[in-house]
Amino acid sequence: MTVQNTPAAADVRLDVWLWASRFFKTRALAKQAIAGGKVQVGGQGAKPSRSVRVGDVLGIRRGEEQFEVTVLGLSETRGPAPVARTLYEESEASRTARETAAAERRAAATGYRPPLTKPDKRARRLIQALGDLDAL
Repeated sequence: MTVQNTPAAADVRLDVWLWASRFFKTRALAKQAIAGGKVQVGGQGAKPSRSVRVGDVLGIRRGEEQFEVTVLGLSETRGPAPVARTLYEESEASRTARETAAAERRAAATGYRPPLTKPDKRARRLIQALGDLDAL
């Protein structure tokens, strides 16, 4: 993978850069996210063909995760994750907000745990009996 910082390659398409930096698995998914308003460049909406330059600040929403990154390098090819990680720098505020949101989601998920197996005959009768109490 080549990280380009030369004047000849001063910009790369936004959808290609998002794909190369591994924010999205395919370029088509990157285009959908951009068209859906989930990617902002400098706080404003963008088109997939918009040029990304070194120093641009991007806001990327992927599922429940929100990233705020600064472009450090440009690439038109997708390579290994460690190399792709050098293309951008996530802001500290973005990282902490994302980690706290993930911790809250994990905590909310621990409140209810579905049973590992289907209820047996005795458990089904107890469930039915509890359901009958609500009818009274």
